[in-house]
Amino acid sequence: MVIVKRALLSCYDKTGLDLLARELAACKAELIASGGTAEFLQQHGIHLKTVEEFAGAAEQLDGRVKTLHPKIHAGILARRDNPSHVSSVGEHGLIDLVVVNLYPFEETIQRPGISLEEAIEQIDIGGVALLRAAAKNFAHVAVVSNPSQYQAVADALARGKGELPESLARELAVTAFHLTSRYDAWIANYLGASATPLRRTPAGALWWASADQATVSIMLRKQQALRYGENPHQRGTWYVPAAGPSWGLATLQQLQGKELSYNNLLDVDAAFRCLLDCEAPTCAIIKHHAQCGMASAETVREAYERAYACDAESAFGGVVGFNRAVGAELAERLTATFLEVVVAPAIEPEALPIFQKKSNLRVVTLQWPKAAPDEPEWRHLSGTWLLQAADRLACSASAMNIATARPPTERERDDLLFAWTAVKHLKSNGVVLVQDRATVGIGQGQPSRVGSVRLAIEKAGGRSRGAVAASDGFFPFPDGVELLARAGVTAVIQPGGSIRDAEVIEAANRSNLAMALTGIRHFRH
Repeated sequence: MVIVKRALLSCYDKTGLDLLARELAACKAELIASGGTAEFLQQHGIHLKTVEEFAGAAEQLDGRVKTLHPKIHAGILARRDNPSHVSSVGEHGLIDLVVVNLYPFEETIQRPGISLEEAIEQIDIGGVALLRAAAKNFAHVAVVSNPSQYQAVADALARGKGELPESLARELAVTAFHLTSRYDAWIANYLGASATPLRRTPAGALWWASADQATVSIMLRKQQALRYGENPHQRGTWYVPAAGPSWGLATLQQLQGKELSYNNLLDVDAAFRCLLDCEAPTCAIIKHHAQCGMASAETVREAYERAYACDAESAFGGVVGFNRAVGAELAERLTATFLEVVVAPAIEPEALPIFQKKSNLRVVTLQWPKAAPDEPEWRHLSGTWLLQAADRLACSASAMNIATARPPTERERDDLLFAWTAVKHLKSNGVVLVQDRATVGIGQGQPSRVGSVRLAIEKAGGRSRGAVAASDGFFPFPDGVELLARAGVTAVIQPGGSIRDAEVIEAANRSNLAMALTGIRHFRH
C-alpha cells in the first residue's frame, strides 16, 4: 500500500493535471511542482510548494536543472521500511507520488526541418530520472507517467482515502519503464543516424541508420489481440508502429465482416505488395500467402475477371486486392463467390449495401502511398533476426538486354514487363506465364526451377500457347526454356547470370523465342 502524503508534479503536457491535483489536495497531500507546472496549478487556485522551496535550491542552466537535486531523489528513493533511510530523509522529505510526463522528443523529430540542436533540446533528463527513481521504488512510491492514467489514479485515491494499492503502483511502474525504454530508443536511433542520411518510415520511426548499425530498436504498440495465430493452438497478436499509422497495414480500416485473422493479415499484406508495383488498374488474388492470379486492365472489374480466371479453383476462399476503388458492379461480382477478404484504397458508397449481404466477408481499405517508402524488412529466425533492404528494383523496356536473335514484339514487351512484376511476388523458385497483362499459369515454391516451369504450364493448360514467361532467377539448364517452347510460350524474361547462359540462349534461338535478360534477381523465400 502506498500512502500518498506528498506528491511531486512536473509535466510538459498539463492536460487534466488540475483534476488530479485537486483530488490529491482533497486527500490532504502536500503538492510540490516545478516551473511551468507550478504556474499552471496556481492559476487553477491550487496551493503548492515549488521545487525550489522544497529543495532549497534555485533552478539552474535556464531550467535544464530543476529536479536533479539530492533532496528530491532521496525523498523518492527512500525505503519506508528502512529506518536509516527515513531518518536520513526525514518524514517531511519523503515523496510518495511522482507525476511526470516528458518533453516531446518523438513528436519533435517528426516535424520537417528540425535541426539536430532543436532535437537535442527536447531530450528530457530530469523527467526520465524522476520516472525511473519512482518506478524503482514502486513498493513505496507511485509513479504516473501519462495523462491517460489520471482518472484511474484519482479514483483509487478517492476510494482509498489517500492510499493506493501496491498492485496499482506496480502496474504504474511497469508503464513508466516501458515509456523510458521507448524514449531512450527514439533518442539512440535518432542520434545514431545523425551523421548519415536518415532512413525513416513516413511516421518518422528510425528503423536503421546504416547497414552496419550495431543495435536497432523498434517501437511497437498492440493493435489488437487475434483469435489465434496460424493455427488455433497458437496465440496471435497484431502490432503497429508506436508512432501511429503511417502506411500499409497500419492504415487498415475494416468496414465489415468477421474479425481479421493472423492469416488474413499475411494475405492482405501479400496482395498489397503486389499492387504497389502496378500503375494500371490491377487485381491480385492471394491464397495461403501465395499469388494465384494477377492482372492489369482498363478497369478493375476486368482485371478481377482475368486474375480470377488464372486459377479459379485456388481463388475460392482467397483474399482479393485492388489498387482502385471498388464500385457496385464489381461488388456484385465479388459476392457471387466465397472470398475471405476484399481490400482496396476505397469502397464506393453504393457498393457497401451489396457487400453487407455477405456479413462474414471482411472488407477493408488501406491508404495508398504515392510511392512505397524505403522501409527495411525484418524476418524472425529461431532466436535471431534478419534485416534486409526492401526489393524496390524494377525493369523498364529500355533496360531489357535482348539476348536472342529475335527481339520481342511490342505486345510481348508489355507482357514481359507485367510478368516480371508478377514473378517478383511469387515464392521462389517462381515462374509465371502471362497473356495480355494477366497471369495464366503460376509455378512457385518448388525445389527446382524446372519443377516450377512444369507447374506453371500445367496450371495454364492451353493458355500457355502464345504466352510469355518470367522467371525470378536464372535458368541453370536449357530444359526449362525447352519445356516453355514446347508449351507454346513465345518470349521469356529472366535475370541471366548462369554459367550455362549461352546454352539457355541457344535453346531459345532454336525455338525462335525472344529472351530478355534483366540482371536483377527477385528471390522471395
